[in-house]
Amino acid sequence: MSNTTIFDKIISREIDADIVYEDDSALAFKDINPQAPVHLLIIPKKPIATINDIAEDDRELVGHLFVVARKIAQQHGFAKDGYRVVMNCNEDGGQSVYHIHLHLLAGQTLGWPPYANSAPKQVG
Repeated sequence: MSNTTIFDKIISREIDADIVYEDDSALAFKDINPQAPVHLLIIPKKPIATINDIAEDDRELVGHLFVVARKIAQQHGFAKDGYRVVMNCNEDGGQSVYHIHLHLLAGQTLGWPPYANSAPKQVG
């Protein structure tokens, strides 16, 4: 069984994506199921499955993803109005692709808390 994700295939250009930013260590593209007028995914080119798998040596790379988010927000003109950056972890956290990624959401007023209508899960 392969651990290759759809994001690995986007990085290698096996699958097309609407790419809005790329550098040596990160790639950003439009989400195919947008939850806001602007919904981009910012991914590291290095495969890291979940937040739980981020190593100490990855801190610069993970920080760089946030710098990319800022750059995109400024370049696309929504930095001043505001935007949300989210990283989900595992199934209960809403992660569906096991390659860490930031969701950058903008273009509308974003409510809080997200998923306010979801029933709480019993923990423990």
